[in-house]
Amino acid sequence: MKQAIVHIALVIKDYDDAIEFYTQKLNFELIEDTYQPEQDKRWVVIAPPGSVGTTILLAKASKPIQEDFIGNQTGGRVFLFLNSDDFWRDYNDMISTGIEFVRAPKQADYGMVAVFKDLYGNLWDLLQLNEDHPIARRMA
Repeated sequence: MKQAIVHIALVIKDYDDAIEFYTQKLNFELIEDTYQPEQDKRWVVIAPPGSVGTTILLAKASKPIQEDFIGNQTGGRVFLFLNSDDFWRDYNDMISTGIEFVRAPKQADYGMVAVFKDLYGNLWDLLQLNEDHPIARRMA
């Protein structure tokens, strides 16, 4: 049996602001942006450069209860984990585009890590996993 997680939904306020942030500041690729007239919404999918597998669905909040979770989908915990093949290159690029890091880079048992905020305040880990880490071996 083979299964995969295709999308992770990220609740946002505005499609265009989110697309601009992720494509311009984090260099993500815009995979799809399709208007769905029957629901008056857009199907917007992004992914980090060079990635395969799971993508992020930018899902605009459509109800007040959803708006309450924009920027805090995990109750203040790190929500998403962006692995890099060159931590310092990506860290420095992100600093140069104005990304706010809330935890400085540190070497951990599993690799290099720093925590940053997206445009809504969701927390992300920027990682470079050690080569012998089980996840790094799966991605190789």
